Amino acid sequence: MSDQNDLSLLYEDNHILVALKPQNVASCPDESGDENMLDLLKEYLRVKYEKKGNVFLGLVHRLDRPTGGVMVFAKTSKAAARLAEQMRSGDFSKRYLAVLNGAPHEERGRLTNWLKKNAVNNTVYLCPQGTDGAKLAVLDYTIAERKGELALAEVELHTGRSHQIRVQFAGIAHPVFGDMRYGGERAQKGKLALWAYSLSFTHPVRGERMRFLAAPPAELPWKMFDVEAHIKPF
Repeated sequence: MSDQNDLSLLYEDNHILVALKPQNVASCPDESGDENMLDLLKEYLRVKYEKKGNVFLGLVHRLDRPTGGVMVFAKTSKAAARLAEQMRSGDFSKRYLAVLNGAPHEERGRLTNWLKKNAVNNTVYLCPQGTDGAKLAVLDYTIAERKGELALAEVELHTGRSHQIRVQFAGIAHPVFGDMRYGGERAQKGKLALWAYSLSFTHPVRGERMRFLAAPPAELPWKMFDVEAHIKPF
């Protein structure tokens, strides 16, 4: 993605904007100075509506840079506050697809861990409960399909910790395909196979339930699986 003309927008009204974040694009500005979704979408709004000065756009949630998928942004401070409250209350639902190296013995399961982030090297690690600065991380997974040594997993997050899915699956010796940071040689080289395919929340003004779905790129390792069959409303 080189500019705001390359944006893939899924929905827009006066209150929210839903867009597809490509892999390896940051969610918001960081110390790298690289292009990011928040700035690209602000520029889109500035041009489309011929706005002068600063454009408001609220960052509701983040996706890690190497993770692609659906994101929602708030066009008003009221929408931002109400969506943030949904995240706190658990009304904001995010589901992912991940290609794992190997698969857990259980077809369905819950992973519960305590995670701590090292801000110096931007790495997250498992740690004992009670560790200073540790945060609870919980996810549910279902193994949807297996192909040789790889498995397609559907993942629902119950907490939104940095690198959570990657660290928790690496912690049970089934790292995400392409995750050289947490999986090492076990992860297999390639683009990180982690995709935020489903996002569900209550519209911050109209009160109706909104659902957005998006398939990962039709490339390896995704195209080894019948991905479309597993992308379904919930």
